[in-house]
Amino acid sequence: MIPDVQEFLQIDAPALMAAVLACAACALVGNFLVLRRQGMMGDAVSHAILPGIVGGFLVAGTRETLPMMLGALAAAALAGLLIEAVRRLGRLESGAAMGVVFTVMFAAGVVMIEQASAGGIDLDADCVLYGQLETILWLAPVGWESLRDPAVWAALPREVLTLAAVFALCVALVGLFYKELRITTFDPALASTLGIPAGLFHYGVVLLVAATAIAAFEAVGSILVIAMLIAPPAAARLLTDRLAAQILLSVGLGVLAALAGYGAAAFGPMLLGASHSLNAAGMIAVASGLILALAVLFGPRHGILGRRRAIGRLRSTPGFVAPETQRA
Repeated sequence: MIPDVQEFLQIDAPALMAAVLACAACALVGNFLVLRRQGMMGDAVSHAILPGIVGGFLVAGTRETLPMMLGALAAAALAGLLIEAVRRLGRLESGAAMGVVFTVMFAAGVVMIEQASAGGIDLDADCVLYGQLETILWLAPVGWESLRDPAVWAALPREVLTLAAVFALCVALVGLFYKELRITTFDPALASTLGIPAGLFHYGVVLLVAATAIAAFEAVGSILVIAMLIAPPAAARLLTDRLAAQILLSVGLGVLAALAGYGAAAFGPMLLGASHSLNAAGMIAVASGLILALAVLFGPRHGILGRRRAIGRLRSTPGFVAPETQRA
């Protein structure tokens, strides 16, 4: 059964807004991880902040954003120090050091959640993985006409407002420091010779990823955060070679994944006659994976079919001699 207008506005609209904002913000900052070949960093940060989130909740005794964000930022900073210490003292490469640190910190966070739940505190380990998109409600609107009332918009859920603020912060910082981010991403050595602190911008990107992951964590869970940090930027990279176009395209693909995944999760089973919906965050992650798979296949220059067409055009060029013929 398709929901009526009031049901859509109160149940589906806030979840869609949260999903779109979370996916757009993660895709935006994820570009700089993909281009720096540090995709594992997004995985590490989104897992390592869990004990900080739980610690902030336990200390403050509330699920307000500020204490949990402060705890998560502290955990992200600690994770960065531990990764560097493990890499240097253990003489490990960065990926191995990140793997060790984020698994230990994530496990510690899960243990803290289980202990808190045993003490009667409202924390759920499943929300860490899958989020709680389905529980984000906006009870103020009763129809399309009610959206003209500013008081209705003032009653938006806390998760939506937080994600909107973080997305606006990401857009502002990337726009303000676009030139510096571009040069430190592609050539940090040249950036240093020009007096641009490449290391400072590296840690700034990590902190921005951490802040985005923290804001998205409660609403969409760690699985979707990791998927959105990597899949839309990677797909956009296969479709264009220009950084500005890649950033815009990745945000658009993230929004597309959010809309398609949520639509498939919420309305797909009902259209097929099922009595229950699917997990929205999981379906959005699946949609992002499908978008990446399509980009791998049909990317105009870097996709499989695109490369084959380019090779075919090259072979049909008059005077072309195949390398195997030259060796013979």
